[in-house]
This record gives sequence, structure tokens and C-alpha cells, in this order.
Amino acid sequence: MKQSYIKLLLLLLSFSQFALAQSDGKFTNHGPQLGATMIQGSIFVTDDKGTELVYTVVRGEPAHLLAYNLKTKKLVLDKELPKADGVWDMAQASDGFLYIPGANGSLFKHKPGSQKVEDLGIVLPGETYLWNLTAGKNGEVFGATYPGCRVFRYHPKDGFTDVGKGALVEGENYVRSLAYHKSTGLVYAGVGSHAHLIELNPLTGEKKEILPTKYQDREFVYGLEIVAGKDGNDRLLALLTAGNITLVYNLKTKKVEQEISDMDMKSVSSSAAKQVFYTGKSNLYSFDPTKAVSSAKQLAANVGSANAFKWGKDQNLYFLTAMANLVQYNPKTKKYSSTKLQIPPQPIPIQAIMVGPDQKIWTGGYLAGGHATYDAKTNKNTKYLGLDQTEGMAVYGDQIYFGIYPKGRFYVYNTKQNWDVANNNPRKLGEIEGQSRAFAVLSLPEKQKMFFGTIPEYGKLGGALIIYDVVKDELKAHENIVPNQAIASLIDDKNLVIAGTTVSGGLGVKATTKEAVLFGWDIAKNAKTFSVVPVPGAAAITSLIKVDGNIWGMADGNLFVFNVAEQKVISVKKLYDYPPLGSHIWRSAFLVKHPNGQIYGTDNNLLFKIDAVTQNYTEIAKDAALLVVDAKGTLYFKRKTELWSYQP
Repeated sequence: MKQSYIKLLLLLLSFSQFALAQSDGKFTNHGPQLGATMIQGSIFVTDDKGTELVYTVVRGEPAHLLAYNLKTKKLVLDKELPKADGVWDMAQASDGFLYIPGANGSLFKHKPGSQKVEDLGIVLPGETYLWNLTAGKNGEVFGATYPGCRVFRYHPKDGFTDVGKGALVEGENYVRSLAYHKSTGLVYAGVGSHAHLIELNPLTGEKKEILPTKYQDREFVYGLEIVAGKDGNDRLLALLTAGNITLVYNLKTKKVEQEISDMDMKSVSSSAAKQVFYTGKSNLYSFDPTKAVSSAKQLAANVGSANAFKWGKDQNLYFLTAMANLVQYNPKTKKYSSTKLQIPPQPIPIQAIMVGPDQKIWTGGYLAGGHATYDAKTNKNTKYLGLDQTEGMAVYGDQIYFGIYPKGRFYVYNTKQNWDVANNNPRKLGEIEGQSRAFAVLSLPEKQKMFFGTIPEYGKLGGALIIYDVVKDELKAHENIVPNQAIASLIDDKNLVIAGTTVSGGLGVKATTKEAVLFGWDIAKNAKTFSVVPVPGAAAITSLIKVDGNIWGMADGNLFVFNVAEQKVISVKKLYDYPPLGSHIWRSAFLVKHPNGQIYGTDNNLLFKIDAVTQNYTEIAKDAALLVVDAKGTLYFKRKTELWSYQP
């Protein structure tokens, strides 16, 4: 009896605590805001019954493995890939099994024609992302990893092994592409974000650089394909970025024979015709790799960019494009047909949030891009498609400005007119070479200017302050204001723009500085006025707001208060522990001032409150990122693909 009484008391206590927590505010899930039918890794295979299939993966959380019957074009498999949001490649081993490299570090296994997908787990400790796969001999496959720049081997009997015995190139993070040479058993690996092409002996771990020095200023060896040649003169096709050239490397003579411009990476060869078939600028071409690419023949126009090729049993050439068009080309009649595969859309993560001019909540999608609005009055979700991944956005009157990845592009949308990308609404303002991601966006209508703080391209340090003059319709970049640091946050104070930096640069390069800086920028003089380190040792300042005339900022879990007039840090208070710097830190904390006078924030996967007077810190909820507040005091944040609101 006594035990039952104690249990009852504990239950009542638990319920009262729950009720108290709920009475402190209201949470509402508004659901996924954006979906996509974006496909990447694709492959053609034949199952044990002889059925020809095409496999692809649609991005989402989670991603889904799809298979279509090549003859009927019907969907015959739709299976989720747990914890992976996408796949860049697939490979079929010599024993017929299909392997799928997840964008979470896991390798998946599937028997074509079946309905089962097996998660084989993380390939190597510490490797969080898988890129290309290539099939070896006797049922083995080799895979490429990030951030350890490794090559692994998987065999059903042996499991996973690190055949490169550590990083293929010290100081690099990416093995981006792979190709297996059947006649020699060697693996070729493309590395980034500083380009290397490595010849790897998977039996001994021996590594040899074969990319000529003249090409090592490129970012990535982004894709690799091997095409068979006569008398052992097999060719390795190596796609290089930045720029878009493909090297034709003779594996027998060990020489680069020629360069090809604008060639998509996937290709297929025909031994009978001694031709390589490929796409470039949405056209289909064929050429003899022993001859100059100027002799290439255009076979079809406007067919798309191929993700995968295959010669069918009917002697037709099939390829699946990035836009999910299954194209069939008849080499005899020179005609082609195209079928749009019906890709089931999947919800994608929210990458950016903003309150629009009409108080609707704008969101941008991760990787697949696109935008959506949530109208709290009508509970309606509206999609706005056509732009790539937005990192940051801000309102200027009736207009919205976007910082778009990749390639440091900037757009403006006039909300008083219809969204129509084809007719320049949004309109592209330009792009800044060498810059990539604009997370920090500041609108100053009274100055008739927009400011963007950027992260540089892959493998580079040193961001930029981008200023757009609305009257002159002109973009100007002020780069590397704080040497080797990028800009992660922006706010204004009278005639100054205040910027918070991060020690990180683009992916694939290590920071060379130790602590983030807060600096002032004179808008009229276009010059830096001061520079201070508000939190010694902090790697990034990711949020800046105004509170009672001072600037409040967050840096690695520390709240600092800065007086602009005196250029003085008034206080620093540690609110929570912060993990050590990993590969990069571009954004983390978000702070907003609520109409009730309190400060709310997200960081470290938490929604929290900071008392504006005492600076006391209170955790409110877990699994929260990004943050905005509307005019009515409703806070909006994201939980992966879902938009949530909290009303204190």
C-alpha cells in the first residue's frame, strides 16, 4: 500500500511538472515546408531474372532508394535509407549485389529485384559522408569518404577495411571520385578541395600522385570514369573543378592526351564502335578517345545531363538524366525518346528562415533548394520553386534579398509581382568569384544598401563583405577584411556595420587563425574602423542583436555584451559548453529580442531564453535550430524538415 501511494505521488509530481512546462508556452508543428524530387546517384542493373532496371535515390530525410522497370517505366521499389539524406553514387558488385553509399557514412546493400535494403553501418570510424563507389573483383567494392580523405574496401566476408591506410593526401578532407582498373587491380581516386589524382594499390596501400602539377590549382577531381582502349591503352577520364574540364589520361603511357570542355562525368563506351558516349551542355555526343575531341559528333540536342548510362539488350543506348528523364537513343535510326519518371517527392531540411514583408514565414530548402511560405492567418503553405539553396535572406521594403549557394550568387524578389524565375523575378544581381555562402544578410533601406557576409569557396580561407548599392544596382566585394577569416554575422549601429567573423573558410581547408573577431565597417568611407576579440579563443561569432543600446553576441556558447561607442566589451558570460571546432563553423547561435523584453535563442540543438536583465539562461526545448520572431511575438524555428512555432 505504501509503495502504491509513493508511486501515485511520483506520478502526480511528474504530471504537475509537465503541466507547468506546457503552461510556459505553446508549441505547434507546422510540418515539412518543402519537398523535392531531386535525384543524384543512379545506375542501370539487370536482376537475376534478366529484368533490366534503373535505380536512383531521391533526396530527403530520409532519402529513398527507387527502382524502375526499364521496359514499363513503372516504379517497382521505394525503400527509405535510414539516417541518410541522399546518395551521390551506386555500384553493382561482381556478385550482383547493389551497394549504396549513404550521405551519413553508412553503406547500404540491396539485391536487385528484391524488396530488402540492408544497412551495413558506418564504413570507418569518424567518416561521416560517403561519395563515390566503384566495383572491384570477386564481390568487393571500394568507396570514398569525408572528412578523413580515405578509401575503404567492403567484402561480405571481410567487412570494411581502410585500404589507403589513412588519408590519401594529408591535410585534405575529400576523396570525391573513384574508378577501378580491372586489368591492373589499381584504384584511382580524385581528391579535393585541393585537386589531387591518386593511383592506389589496394593490396599494399601504396599511393602515387599522377595529376600533373599544372592542374593542381583546381578544387576537385570531381569525377572519374575508365574507358577501354586498344592494346591496353585504357583511358581515365578525370573531371576537374573549378572550371569544367575533363582530362583524358592514358593509363598505359601515363600521359594526359587532351582536355575536354563541358563534359558531364558519366559516360559509356561501345567496344564495337570504339566510341565513348557522353552528355555535355544537355546534348548527347560520341567521340573516339584516340582522336581529338573536336571530332566528337552531336547525336541529340537538349536531352539533359546524364546521371547514368547503359546499353540495353535491344542495342539501344539508355541514360537517366538529373531531371529524372529516362532517354532511349537508337544508334541506327539516330532518334531518341524520353520518359519522365514519376519520382515520389520527399521532405527536405529547412536551411533558412525569415519573416517576410507580409509577415509570412519564408523558408529555404537544403541542397535541393526552393522556397516556401507559411501563413499563420490561413495555416497555408505555398511553394516558390526555381532558386538553389538559400543560406541567408533579408527584407528590404517589399523586396526579399537572397544569398544563394553555390558560387556566391545574389538575387532579389519583388513580392508585389508574381514569383517567376524564368522572367527574372527573382532577378539575379550577380555573383562574386571565390565566394560561396552568404549566411549573414543585413538590410539598410535608410542607406539604400544591402550587406552580405560570405564564406569563401571550397579549400579557401578569407570571406568577404559584399555591398549591394540598390540605387546603382551594383555589387562590390571587400575581401579578407580580417585575414583568413570569413563573416558569419552582421548588424548595424548608426553609420557602422558591425561584423562577427569565423575562423573557418570553405570546406576542405583548416583554419589558420585561433579566435573570431568583431569589427566595425564605416559605411560612408568603406573602411574598417575597429577590430576586437570579444571572447578569447572562440572560433565564431554567429549572432548579433541590439539590447538596450549595446550589441549582444554569441560566440561558442558565450554571451558577450559590446559597447560600440566605447569599442569595449562590457561582459562575457558562459551559458553552455560548446564542442571543439570540427571541420568548420559557419553558423550556430541565433538570438532574437521578443516583444516581452526577453531574449530567445537557438544553439547547440536547443531553444532557450536569456533574461534581458540578469542574463540567466533557461533551456526550453531540445531539437531546435534557426530562429525568427514575428510581429505578434511568435517564435519560429526548425526541426529538420519541419517548421515549428513557440508562443511564450
